[in-house]
Amino acid sequence: MTPKQPLLQLEKITKNYGAIEALKGISFTIGKGEVVALLGDNGAGKSTLVKIIAGGLAATSGRMLFEGREFAAATPAEAKAAGIETVYQDLSLCTNVDVVANFFMGREIVKRYFGIPVLQERAMEAAVAKAMADAGTRIPSLRTKVEHLSGGQRQAIELNRFVHWGGRLVLLDEPFAALGVEQTRRGLEMIKRVAAQGIGVVVITHIMPQAFQVADRIVVIRQGIVAGDVETSKTSPDEVVRMITGESFAGAGPAGTQTGLEA
Repeated sequence: MTPKQPLLQLEKITKNYGAIEALKGISFTIGKGEVVALLGDNGAGKSTLVKIIAGGLAATSGRMLFEGREFAAATPAEAKAAGIETVYQDLSLCTNVDVVANFFMGREIVKRYFGIPVLQERAMEAAVAKAMADAGTRIPSLRTKVEHLSGGQRQAIELNRFVHWGGRLVLLDEPFAALGVEQTRRGLEMIKRVAAQGIGVVVITHIMPQAFQVADRIVVIRQGIVAGDVETSKTSPDEVVRMITGESFAGAGPAGTQTGLEA
């Protein structure tokens, strides 16, 4: 990719449910190594948009470009294979097995001895230990079952796993809603480290301070349209609230995003 080419480009994405228009032509971009906070009131269309990107829903019209090529995942598995991962609040870890088993789920290192497959436990544990150390994540024992770990530790496992297996874009849906202050702080720091590796990050959150702490840009969706697309450093919480409520709209943002007047 060239530096100017976005990692993901959305062009006039719509989603209709019969006569109901959930999305009315969403256009914006996500850059390589950029953190974008996706904000909006309940029912604004944020989750619908994320499901379309992640392969959980098909758009009614419009198109997506991922790493410069037209892209539309028919299933979440297709999106994951392309390097797009969605991390939900309840995560997708198996709580009854340990950290190493979760990290290598479906990708276990196996060698055959006399035709018999044998798991390479030491090699897998060493790989997980390195990935965790590189990310600054501390877990007392990688052999601890996930059910005994905190919400923040579980989230770190999922993000580290995503990065380790070559993820390009991660979608975080209310990632800190159930976490305490310290766990949230660590989670925000980890998002910054993930982005520093050139990975695009989209964070859906209803907590305004978190968006301002971690995001390079804020995209506001209101009633299925982009009501604002602004650099975080050039706006304020009060202005973003006005975008969310419809009191006023920001002007066109990067990559020709529409204002609320262009519905």
